[in-house]
Amino acid sequence: MAEQKSNVLTESLKGTSQVFFMENPITGVLFFVAMAYASYVSGVWATTIGAAIGVVVATLTARLLDCDEKSVASGLFGFNGVLVGAALPTFIAASPQLWVYVVVGAAASTVITAAFSATLTAKWGIPGSTGPFVLTGWLMVAGAYSFGGLHVTGDTPKLASDYVQGLVAIPAPLELVQIFFRNIGQVYLLGSEISGAIILVGIFIASVPAGIAAAIGSLIAMIVSIGMGADPAIVSQGLYGFSPVLTAIAVGVIFLKTSPRVAIYAALATVVTVFVQGALDVMVSPAGIPSFTAPYVLTMYLFIAPKKLLAPHPHKPVAGHMVDKASAKAHAAAS
Repeated sequence: MAEQKSNVLTESLKGTSQVFFMENPITGVLFFVAMAYASYVSGVWATTIGAAIGVVVATLTARLLDCDEKSVASGLFGFNGVLVGAALPTFIAASPQLWVYVVVGAAASTVITAAFSATLTAKWGIPGSTGPFVLTGWLMVAGAYSFGGLHVTGDTPKLASDYVQGLVAIPAPLELVQIFFRNIGQVYLLGSEISGAIILVGIFIASVPAGIAAAIGSLIAMIVSIGMGADPAIVSQGLYGFSPVLTAIAVGVIFLKTSPRVAIYAALATVVTVFVQGALDVMVSPAGIPSFTAPYVLTMYLFIAPKKLLAPHPHKPVAGHMVDKASAKAHAAAS
């Protein structure tokens, strides 16, 4: 029994680290330290508690459903659960009903992860990644508006008309450093630059290339969002950077073999993610839900799908189609 508990703990910590594609329990511990630090500074512990509940419930659900043993052991059924557990208390006020919601959402994320694996991954070779978290998070936050026991409190994205237009002043050097680390921390919905720094250390411990990609992704996001005149308040919180950080790691290191060409490809994907972030924030705002990591998920799916560099369908009739038409004409004449 003690060994099983230890396994669940290790699997849960690996699941926590898998949010950044790492399979390392030490990295998972550091990620929880980052969450705990942010909770200590803010005085709100619901996010850290929710993340712990989420990853354990998701992992146990995978065991109960007899999911692929290797994937469970690697933490691949836990990372969507930990994000659901962190996100729901961020956007929904604490209440007894919230914790029921967190447990159900984390368990559901495991089922949805398996569904993504059986469809998207099995048929097209595209990793589900945090797609199950986005889908679960959207449904759970939107659903909270229907229940009197749940109260949505988190800030949702602004409407397009509320955004600052035009070029803005470049932030001071210290603020640029803060934004750099907040971009990384916001993957876990943490607005603390110290938490972001701890997370980056955790990534480097597990993988130096991934750590470099995360740093470059954060820099690209910062340069593009500031250069394009994005709302300074949103940029300052790191809310334009967290999805590009994930894209840079996913496309540049994890799902494609790293090379100079792939590095350029990943840089393009990272820039595109910044634009998709702005677009999705505006699109989901009327629904009263956050974009979560949807900008990363959408961009990553689109950039990973053509990994074999398949040519587009020719924009002209195919010879076989012409033969079919001729046969149809002959058949009609014979009739």
